[in-house]
Amino acid sequence: MALALAILVLLPLGWLAATSLTTDNAPRELTFRHYHQLFVDRSFLEPFWVTLWTSVAVGLLCVAFAAPMAWLVSRTDLPAKRLLRMMILASFATPPFLGAFAWVLLGGPNAGLVNHWYYWITGFKPFEAESLVNIFSAWGIVFVTALYTFPYVFTFVATSLDHIPSDLEEASAILGAPAWRTAIDVTLPLALPALLAGFLVAFLQSMTLFGPAAILALPASIDTMTTRIWSLFQFPPKLGLAAAASLPLLLITVVLLRAQARIMGRRGFSVLGGKSTGQRLLRLGVWKPVALLPFAFVLSCSVLLPYGVLAWTAFVKNYSAPAAGNFTFDNWKFVFLEFSQTRLALTNTFLLGVSAATAGTLLATTIGYLSLRKLVWGHRWLSFLATAPVAIPGIVLAVGLFLAYTHAPLVLYGTLTIIFLAYLTKEMPVGYQQVASSLKSVHPELEDASRIFGATRLRALVDVTAPLIRNGVIATWMFIFIGSIRELSATILLFTARTKTVSVTMFDLRESNDWGPIAVLSLTMLAITFAMILAINFFNDRRVT
Repeated sequence: MALALAILVLLPLGWLAATSLTTDNAPRELTFRHYHQLFVDRSFLEPFWVTLWTSVAVGLLCVAFAAPMAWLVSRTDLPAKRLLRMMILASFATPPFLGAFAWVLLGGPNAGLVNHWYYWITGFKPFEAESLVNIFSAWGIVFVTALYTFPYVFTFVATSLDHIPSDLEEASAILGAPAWRTAIDVTLPLALPALLAGFLVAFLQSMTLFGPAAILALPASIDTMTTRIWSLFQFPPKLGLAAAASLPLLLITVVLLRAQARIMGRRGFSVLGGKSTGQRLLRLGVWKPVALLPFAFVLSCSVLLPYGVLAWTAFVKNYSAPAAGNFTFDNWKFVFLEFSQTRLALTNTFLLGVSAATAGTLLATTIGYLSLRKLVWGHRWLSFLATAPVAIPGIVLAVGLFLAYTHAPLVLYGTLTIIFLAYLTKEMPVGYQQVASSLKSVHPELEDASRIFGATRLRALVDVTAPLIRNGVIATWMFIFIGSIRELSATILLFTARTKTVSVTMFDLRESNDWGPIAVLSLTMLAITFAMILAINFFNDRRVT
């Protein structure tokens, strides 16, 4: 297990570090020239600055919207809470690059539907007045990325508030503090660790995503670090520079994840004086419609409008034309009957998803059992290696795998195997955490009782532990499958003409502005994703504890 994890995690990182310190030509020589270029070349400094400020902006925007929304859901009698949480889950489950595709259709400066509505209302014509929205900008990246990142902040803060009793807030109210003062002086400090952790996760997501930046920024000649690394692989490739540019992203990710773990680790509170009285919800009264406004805006921008425009585009000839005489099934016919790449892309996507989910589940279950039951020496290292890939951005992992498997003795580039390794490595932390959660719910004494009656450890595992964690293992398989079929950042550097996936095919269709087929493939991917999420909820609800 340790050898398998080392090959998955440490080998690509080793090649990444070695390549960043050597020249590209043969024979290779030690050099710091690549790092020197990173700090003096404007073509790297500007993308780094854009990446930094847009990621900070995404984090702040997520906090500004998600924190009040979490407070309203957790601490007030806001109506339709269950529906709102489901809508936020839909936003969370939507791949950000699909959201970027949708907002190109909505916010394109000329043909975007939002701008068309604006021209219709104001009476202006395109090119006669400046468009209301121009999604092809750095702020466009911030807006779209925040729409599909805010659920992290919402989940952290809402979960924190759900577990904080109302005693302290009630004491503040008894002493005469108004509701807003109580929220600032009492509730906010208690939820601050979760708020900071959510900000860091939103920052990291924005910094490491490739899809929104490539779809929205490249048309405006704006580079981020992920798109800059991708451009270094265009002919002629500059592998040393690509490796050197990847390592700062890795270092920042490790540092911020460590900070996030420390912040969340310090979260704690206790109520003195006996049992907690639980939570008492603040009554909004006539303010309920006002409280629903941020939900209406955010969920319209992240779910309703994007899903609506994708559905519209999939069934019309021209998405910006009037409805009369515009409906057609040609897009569906083209994608599933005429487009030669569809079958290959779907086959590759499902093959990779099933194989990565199966191998990842087996590996995560085995490592989880060995490490949590402390059956082997070095079990802590197994746990560390299983969770370490969470700190590796997808495009950085892709660079490392490319460098590790494009030369003898093991040449995997151009095969599905190298993409399989990328998915397996990237999704391992998710699988491990899910399996670990299931295993922690099964007390070791149940296995000990079985062994007292003469069963071997393997027999106890098969007859006692396995049935109890079965639903959790199935949910793990589905989580890894979902993460694999929607992956773009790691795939974009590793695919070839014969190993394209659905996400890469959609990215390629963007080059020719084939928005109808893109919409059809987007809806197909969303349907598969939500079907799997429903299955996950079904198995999690049936989990035996």
